[in-house]
Amino acid sequence: MSKFLILLGGDLTVTPRLLKQIAGARILAADSGMRHAAALGVTPELWLGDFDSTDAALADSYQAIDRQVFPAAKAMTDGELALHEAYERGATEVILAGAFGGERTDHTFLHLSMAAAQAATGKHIFLTSGFEEATPLAHGMMEFDLPNDTLFSILGFDTLTRLTISGAEWPLDEVSVPFGSSLTLSNRVKDKLTVALGAGHAVLLASPLGEMN
Repeated sequence: MSKFLILLGGDLTVTPRLLKQIAGARILAADSGMRHAAALGVTPELWLGDFDSTDAALADSYQAIDRQVFPAAKAMTDGELALHEAYERGATEVILAGAFGGERTDHTFLHLSMAAAQAATGKHIFLTSGFEEATPLAHGMMEFDLPNDTLFSILGFDTLTRLTISGAEWPLDEVSVPFGSSLTLSNRVKDKLTVALGAGHAVLLASPLGEMN
């Protein structure tokens, strides 16, 4: 297994849980995502992007880091470029830190949908802001290491079929969830959370408040 951490430009809260999750990872930074490196105590091996959201002070602080510079007019976001670079370097597991919030909701949507699409190909992407974390649902059964009372939702990108949720306040048993339904929003972990999905693309979004401190 080769774990990569990609620093993105969204919000990031450093917690003990997050530090455990990123331990041992190789690190890439996408544009302004480099601003999270100091808080995490890490040094990326590569800094890439068009650098349109990197200020001069940040650029000066990390002059020694190898860079790949791309034009602003390009077909992919800096985060997607970093994801492709991680796979080129042998990543089998990718953590996107700073994947939510910030000034660009379209980027948040892209990160979530991109992760869901990659899960269908067998690639594992985990997204986090430290406060919230998202895991794409693969077809079949998955177990989640989340403390009791964690608030979670399942966000579907199309119709979900044969969805089963156990270990939650509101369990479900092989239900179909139409695209746009609120059925799978605002649930809570009550035991060992297990989710099984027959078909469809979705992510589980959780706020593990019990491990924030």
